[in-house]
Amino acid sequence: MTPWRTLPFAGECTGTASQVEPSDKLCRRHKKQLICVSSGDFRTVTDFGWSQHPRFHCFVSSVQRSTRFWIQAILHITERNMVKYFCNSTDIRSAWDHVVSAFWQRYPNPFSTHVLTEDVVYREVTADHRLLSRRLLMKTNRLPRWAERLFPSGMSRCVYIIEDSIVDPVNRSLTTYTWNLNHTTLMSVEERCVFQDSAEQPATTQLRREAWISSNVYGFSRPIQEFGLARFKSNQVKAMKGLEYALSNLQGETPQRLLRDTVKDASEKAKEAAKSLASAAAVPQKPQQYV
Repeated sequence: MTPWRTLPFAGECTGTASQVEPSDKLCRRHKKQLICVSSGDFRTVTDFGWSQHPRFHCFVSSVQRSTRFWIQAILHITERNMVKYFCNSTDIRSAWDHVVSAFWQRYPNPFSTHVLTEDVVYREVTADHRLLSRRLLMKTNRLPRWAERLFPSGMSRCVYIIEDSIVDPVNRSLTTYTWNLNHTTLMSVEERCVFQDSAEQPATTQLRREAWISSNVYGFSRPIQEFGLARFKSNQVKAMKGLEYALSNLQGETPQRLLRDTVKDASEKAKEAAKSLASAAAVPQKPQQYV
């Protein structure tokens, strides 16, 4: 639908002045005087093309249609421009050098099984001694049933992610930028992480993580963004555990908290499996009837 079809007196003048004057007819619905556009050179837009015949317009209904159109357009534009934002800060109890080393060795780990592959695409050391890297990651995540309906049957469930990183040894900072390459219409996730050496606390690295989640699926962008935000929060917790796991491997030990979390996750999964089996066994079966 084009905007001018809902505006009153829509059309274009081809050379002579158009005469817009009130008529003697009344609108049956609004009881208002109709306005007649009477000019042979004034062409009005209709759903069937151009019309050069005089037409009668109800000003009230035209304004109402125009108002409804612009309200719908504003809501549509607002929905498309809405982005979910996430931000948090964490203190890592390790030196910045160790955190950077663990960052490059964090995959694979038992907390990030959804990360399938990682490949270095580009790497360069600049004149000011900064390390620039670009990596290609392939991840997968299981979708809820309502989101699977939005996927075509033949679409890949794997997501390709670009990760750009800048290591600045002078300012002792590591900055990463990540975003997904495919499925951007359904959901786009952009993340920025800054690992900065703490000047106040010794042997501590400050991590600031930001994420922007958007969707271009009209009518479903809000639930998709809510789902993406919840999934991102869950994955960033796993990412922190994976980084701590890599730090422990560099130090030659596994923290007890990580072991407890691993055992706890395994026990919760076992409990859920046992409950599902018990509920399935508790369903009464109908007695067989013999004729």
